[in-house]
Amino acid sequence: MPPSAIPDAAAAAPARPLRRTLALGGAVVALLLSLAVGLTSQAPTLWGLLPIALYAVLALTGLDLVLVTGVALISAALVALPSPGRAGDVLGASVTDPVTVIGLIIVLGSAAGEVLRRTGVADTLVRGIMRAAAGRGTTVLMYGMMAACMVLVAGLGTLAGALSIAAPLLVPVAARAGFTRSATAATMFLGGCAGLALAPFAGSNIAIMNTADAGYFTYVAVGAGPLAVLSLLLAAVVVPWVQRRSAARGDHYLPEEVTEERQVTPTPQEAARTRRATWVFVGTLAATVCYATLTKADTTFPLIALPLLIVVTAAAAGLSPRSAGAAVLTGARRMLPMLLLFWMLAALFGFIDLLQPYDVVLDRFGPGLRGLSAVPFALAVAALGWVGVPGATAAQVILIGEVFGPLGDELGIGPAAWVIILLWASKADTYGPLPNANMVGAMGMARADRLPYLLGTGWALLVPACALYTVLLVLVL
Repeated sequence: MPPSAIPDAAAAAPARPLRRTLALGGAVVALLLSLAVGLTSQAPTLWGLLPIALYAVLALTGLDLVLVTGVALISAALVALPSPGRAGDVLGASVTDPVTVIGLIIVLGSAAGEVLRRTGVADTLVRGIMRAAAGRGTTVLMYGMMAACMVLVAGLGTLAGALSIAAPLLVPVAARAGFTRSATAATMFLGGCAGLALAPFAGSNIAIMNTADAGYFTYVAVGAGPLAVLSLLLAAVVVPWVQRRSAARGDHYLPEEVTEERQVTPTPQEAARTRRATWVFVGTLAATVCYATLTKADTTFPLIALPLLIVVTAAAAGLSPRSAGAAVLTGARRMLPMLLLFWMLAALFGFIDLLQPYDVVLDRFGPGLRGLSAVPFALAVAALGWVGVPGATAAQVILIGEVFGPLGDELGIGPAAWVIILLWASKADTYGPLPNANMVGAMGMARADRLPYLLGTGWALLVPACALYTVLLVLVL
């Protein structure tokens, strides 16, 4: 590091603590304002929107989202100032609220992902797909890598966790085939993000279906499906473009990275159990998704499907009850803060409902809203995805639905349109226009270090996807 950079680094070091201090100070002021409003106003009142505004502002400062949600909940309680009995009713009802259920689904999804990792099912899925693509040319190999990432992310419901499993297997294959680091990262990014959009039990996708009151078939038909197809089609152009540009800059893997990491060779019995568990998992997942689609099961269905997947996969792999329980606890423990967050979100909305701010909005602006076109409103709400809640797309979806749902219903926006709006509002910032954690994560897994290529990959999908979803919105509205 050059000496001139040292003072700059030292000056930047306290920036985050200073920003945190300012944000917490602002939160205290907002809570005092909430108390003053609660003492001087009565429902229905527009002041009921104050906690949501506070939530959005604090989330954008980078504070821990659980802390932000707790502050917003306290603000809502201060503005409402309910009796102790009424407050207890709100807090109690929030335990079984659909919003809290989404948090529980996220916990169960993490537990299922850990079981797939420990049983070797996740590893086997990737290896099986890559064996099918081997020896068929670089284009087929690229789509094999995309498919491996897409299937694994869709099954686990998490991008970072799935790519961390796939990368040690894919990188040596890509290196031996002559793929550059950046081309490998772009392939994993496009495949993984498509899989995340399709994941039937991912928390953010469950939140979209719950908020839009739509089933998985509708969600895939107008939302996730077009995005996944567009990703696959554009990959044929984007990845070769990244390959040519990055190869010219010497972005190749080192010789030692061509060798796949050594792993313990399983016994024939262990390999057979893992293959059996993989087929059982794939079959059960397909059956549960088909059942949910055909019967139009509600969004609580994952509470049955995920434990079923855990049990049958662990049993097929010969995992002892103790080992299976340890895997479940390890996976679930990572996401317990999310369960608390969603319970607080449910309670937050419960207190806001006591204040009836949306009734005031509709009373004042409802007649005028009926004369507006639904398409500009839908596009404006979808564009809010670029000013979203960092690190919690499911929470972002719920907030957008809570704030704009009544207005959208007034304009006649139906479930299919809401799926498009909420999916793009929650996932658009994954592709740009600025760098984000998903891009950086894919780069890290692929051992790439040239961000402009990932930004270009994201932009190449972002622009046509915006046009595609605009057309779909016009068709469904």
